[in-house]
Amino acid sequence: MSRWVCAALAAAWLVGAREVAAQHPHGNPADWPDPHPAESFGLLVFDQLEHTARAGDDALTWDVEGWLGGDSERWLLKSEGERSSAGRSEGEAELQLLWSRSLTSFWDLQLGLRQDVLFGRGADQERTSLVLGLEGLAPQWIHVEPALFVSDEGDTSVRVEATHELFVTQRWVAQSRVELEGAFSNASEFGVRSGLGRVELGLRLRYEARRELAPYFGVTWTHALGHSADLARRLGDDTHELAIATGVRFWF
Repeated sequence: MSRWVCAALAAAWLVGAREVAAQHPHGNPADWPDPHPAESFGLLVFDQLEHTARAGDDALTWDVEGWLGGDSERWLLKSEGERSSAGRSEGEAELQLLWSRSLTSFWDLQLGLRQDVLFGRGADQERTSLVLGLEGLAPQWIHVEPALFVSDEGDTSVRVEATHELFVTQRWVAQSRVELEGAFSNASEFGVRSGLGRVELGLRLRYEARRELAPYFGVTWTHALGHSADLARRLGDDTHELAIATGVRFWF
């Protein structure tokens, strides 16, 4: 009886193998090329390109991110900063070049360099920092970017950004944003002292005329804290600012 069972199983296996061979005449499926080979894609997003109106000091502000690569690995380019538009050529700019590697379905590890430039107040100030960061989605679809920076002078700082988007309608989107900055050492030339130094809250409402193009308006509030606030007072700067923002978000 067992011989008949074995013979029947062997016959069934042979029939199945013939069907597979007929459907796939090019040999063993394990030897076939990947039908979805790794491809490189790119995207450049101007999340913020706006005019911010403050008390006596308007500015042009930007926040840009671009990437090139695949699903698991990619190169990132990030830039943010502002330039005064009130007749004074001063401001600050930041540029990051990062390598990103996927850790899980929702989180990426980022390593690279950051370049800061502070201009318009006497001699320009520059510094280069190593970057170790994460980027991903927390519960409730909150986009989170924590990062650690170590400068060429040995100054260490941290920053955490969190954004959330709420679709009010199919075209109106409300974006809320929180940013916290802190430092473990002083960098007075950049207005930074040790401790929790700055918090920024923002709310922007955009209208997506197309997914790739969306004008918006909003409000931001920035507040210096601790020793950084003391330094700002000595320099004659405000420790808190309320600004009205109008701009456009686009990507390609």
